[in-house]
Amino acid sequence: MLIENMRADDWDSVRRIYEEGLATGNAGFEVEALPWPAWDERHHGHSRLVARAAGRVVGWAAPSPVSNRACYAGVAEVSLCVAADWRAQGVGKRILAVLVDSSERHGVWSLYGSTFPENEASIRVQLACGFRVVGRRERIARHGASGGTRSSPSGGARSSGRSSTRADQHLPVSRAH
Repeated sequence: MLIENMRADDWDSVRRIYEEGLATGNAGFEVEALPWPAWDERHHGHSRLVARAAGRVVGWAAPSPVSNRACYAGVAEVSLCVAADWRAQGVGKRILAVLVDSSERHGVWSLYGSTFPENEASIRVQLACGFRVVGRRERIARHGASGGTRSSPSGGARSSGRSSTRADQHLPVSRAH
């Protein structure tokens, strides 16, 4: 398995894997992937990664800015999905470890993710990569067109400790760089 930078022509595979994850109901609040231009705009241009195996993309990860305010420039939310037929094979852990290193080289000092408590595999991957659960949030978003709220997602974050800010204290899942 190779971990490589994501290319625009990887989008069809990335979108398919993302939508597989969304279909489980435990990968996010969205019910479908955004079109490429919107997805591209919402994610950092750096540290967008894909895992390639057996001649295809089998997983992906990318950081998103949490705010356009300068004081949060080094804080990013991580999205990560693995193809259904490649789950539980170490893909998520490998790609997240590379994303942690890459994002640090690009000035990110705190990574976080919001993970539903039912997504135990994702929580295990985050913990294995040095993230820590820092709390639970309730009723933070509406799920799809139904408008129902989803309660109690676990949160995790990773902070480098190099910043004097206290940004990770209000984040759900944290990891120190």
